[in-house]
Amino acid sequence: MNILLIVIAVIAVVLLFTGGFVSSLNFLLWVGLILLVLAVIVFIVRAITGNRRV
Repeated sequence: MNILLIVIAVIAVVLLFTGGFVSSLNFLLWVGLILLVLAVIVFIVRAITGNRRV
């Protein structure tokens, strides 16, 4: 019975970490996409206005 409880506890911990990693990666994916869109907009505006200053 103790081995069964240890196996269930290990599986629960692995699923907990996996769920946390997936949700954090999902959040970081959305943040990355938003930053990519902003970078493309800034690049287009700089290309149109001709401002080459960094």
